Amino acid sequence: MALKCGIVGLPNVGKSTLFNCLSSAKAQAANFPFCTIEPNLGVITVPDERLNKLAEIVHPGRIVPATCEIVDIAGLVKGASKGEGLGNKFLGNIRECDAIIHVIRCFDDDNIVREGGAKVDPLEDKSVIDTELQLKDLETIESQLTKQKKTAAAGNKDAKTMVTVLEAYKAVLEQGKNSRGVTFETKEEQKVAHDLFLLTTKPVLYVANVDEASAKTGNEYSKKVEEIAKEEGAECMVIAAKTEEDIASLETYEDKLMFLEELGLEESGVNRLIKKAYALLNLETFITAGEMEVKAWTYHKGWKAPQCAGVIHTDFEKGFIRAEVIKYDDYIKYGSEAAVREAGKLGIEGKEYVVQDGDIMHFRFNV
Repeated sequence: MALKCGIVGLPNVGKSTLFNCLSSAKAQAANFPFCTIEPNLGVITVPDERLNKLAEIVHPGRIVPATCEIVDIAGLVKGASKGEGLGNKFLGNIRECDAIIHVIRCFDDDNIVREGGAKVDPLEDKSVIDTELQLKDLETIESQLTKQKKTAAAGNKDAKTMVTVLEAYKAVLEQGKNSRGVTFETKEEQKVAHDLFLLTTKPVLYVANVDEASAKTGNEYSKKVEEIAKEEGAECMVIAAKTEEDIASLETYEDKLMFLEELGLEESGVNRLIKKAYALLNLETFITAGEMEVKAWTYHKGWKAPQCAGVIHTDFEKGFIRAEVIKYDDYIKYGSEAAVREAGKLGIEGKEYVVQDGDIMHFRFNV
């Protein structure tokens, strides 16, 4: 299930530094606007302590964590919606992503230039990117609206639904707001809205990139970003990308832990970011545990057992009979599958079972 998060931000806010920490693919981090022209793609593993705990019990040949794709997209400038800088390419790359990680500069550094040489202003930086995305969405809407109105006037029901959706989005975007807050009641309207693939409807995680001293508690700049994210109902987190780069360069796990302790952090910012990105995409994991491997499988929250079986192999979904489910906490408590069965804690579930995050699954099927 190849789901992508796009990292966006103005030039020199720390996008590529953050991307380098997230993935093993090293993006060239340079102090000029279009350092990242082709989007860099990295596949990152989703940290999950549960897999290690299960591996201590099962002793598998290998552990296979869940993965998520991260794309580092070229620095955006004012006027991108009109094709300025690398505008059109940038906006096209965002359209292909499922969610946006928006990095905002929240640190002072005279050696790293801000666009136009102005002083650090996180809210203005956020507003530049928002405006460009909103203008591009308005362009998409206006290009369709006139044509759909004519068809609707001739009595076409689908076109009428389309006009309702387009006008609802247009009203919000013209106020300078993102369209992800707009909701629709009917299934038809929801489908039309989804198929427009507007940039400002994508879920967003704001990342306030701070200096090392502010890595734990944030600073004045990051607090402004947190406030505005709260107003939008969006996720926000604080990270010190340069510090994360230092942590990533350490060779042993022990050294990394020691570094984090010195900063007063329990977990690296990168791990927190990956988990948040995963949640942002509305993803969860179920687990298969056996002698060959302990593996995390990605599925969409709310999926039922047959759909999850299909993640492993389409035949599993076609010929689904039932699922044997062990809750993670029960597996840890009893220490083996046999002990779980004996305690009567193994669930036998049918087609309507909604899979829960961390379920340990075994599928029975017949094709």
